[in-house]
Amino acid sequence: MSFEYIWALFPTIVILSIVGPSFILLYSSVSYNDSFFTVKVIGHQWYWSYELTSDSISNESINFESHLQDVLEDKLINVESDFYGHRRLLSVDKHLILIAHKPINFLITSADVLHAFAVPAMGIKVDAVPGRINTFYLGSSRIGVFYGQCSELCGFGHGFMPIVLEVVPLKDN
Repeated sequence: MSFEYIWALFPTIVILSIVGPSFILLYSSVSYNDSFFTVKVIGHQWYWSYELTSDSISNESINFESHLQDVLEDKLINVESDFYGHRRLLSVDKHLILIAHKPINFLITSADVLHAFAVPAMGIKVDAVPGRINTFYLGSSRIGVFYGQCSELCGFGHGFMPIVLEVVPLKDN
């Protein structure tokens, strides 16, 4: 065997030794079958709509739309205002409420143009493409309110597509 074959074979063996376990770990870490419920997110110009279906409780679904809550600056800083403490251009009329420590399957798509469902504090950024469904699996252990917005240049009002995920603990009754 000549020296050139060794120089070609050695990097190939190294790459295959890294790729093999990586693919095994990648496919074993993602399991969509045991999710607590599924959230279908649809990007519209310029709001998000959500459809929640339970995978383990019943076949009922909850549908709602989440629009930007247009609040003037003086209402945000006025202590007597109902909007005190809200975030300007990040507050929405309806939050997506998720349950902590439960596996959740997300299906992301768009109804019109390219959007991007992004919540940086949770490490989420998924493209919403018309005619295609992208998925991701979330098992959040962090409790709180997380803000995001569309991070794709989807048109004139793309900066006004905020996302608010509220992760709450499951109450045992």
